[in-house]
Amino acid sequence: MRVDAIGAEMRRLIGERLDAIEREHDVRVLFAVESGSRAWGFASPDSDYDVRFVYVHRPDWYLSIGRRRDVIEEPLVGELDVAGWELRKALNLLLKPNPVLLEWLRSPIVYRAHPQAMARLAALGERTSYRLPSTYHYLHLAESQYRRFIDGRSEVALKKYFYVVRPVLALMWLRLHPDRPVPMALPDLRAALQIPAELAQFLDALLARKAATKELGAAARVPSLDALIEAEISAARASRPAASAASTALLDEANALFRALVREGGG
Repeated sequence: MRVDAIGAEMRRLIGERLDAIEREHDVRVLFAVESGSRAWGFASPDSDYDVRFVYVHRPDWYLSIGRRRDVIEEPLVGELDVAGWELRKALNLLLKPNPVLLEWLRSPIVYRAHPQAMARLAALGERTSYRLPSTYHYLHLAESQYRRFIDGRSEVALKKYFYVVRPVLALMWLRLHPDRPVPMALPDLRAALQIPAELAQFLDALLARKAATKELGAAARVPSLDALIEAEISAARASRPAASAASTALLDEANALFRALVREGGG
């Protein structure tokens, strides 16, 4: 957890918001993390706080034949964007597995986590076969962002490079380390991968600038960076891993964890 990444006053406000959600919805928040650019490692001074959480209801809530809402979505207030998933929904997505939830569980900024609950969910996530959905997820992100903001342009908004580079480096990670989960933060990804020195220096300088200013402006495209982006997208398209269903043992483990967390209420 990067303790200094979020100021004490904002942590207090987020904590109060989570307390209010627990009271108003009669739920227990199992964990709450930062999921946006602040957790990705390339926030600007005016970036929103994207708080995401997983929550559990009281046991009686689950003893119903009616379908019930399994998300909590709070209206955007100022810089705070807060939303969460109910535990059963989260576990089903974890078994698919869902790359977004896997990222939440690896977020470097944790606002709240009940003893053992987040660790047990993360341990289950580590055992899922995440390479296929992660490859599709990051490939889709890289392709869509590249096509939308960079491809065919002579000049680009420099901050848009981050939204392409992060999924591209995630694809590189999956290609080189297929059995290891992808780090969430761009600086962690960049530091762990061998990329040309001039590109590493360019990205480091751009990260430092973005942390200090609201707008990076536009500039000419970076041919060597574009070449890396296009190469990793092509490699991911050409070699997608095979799909695999969750094992019976993993499903049994998820059911046992679900029952335990419902009984404990996250304690």
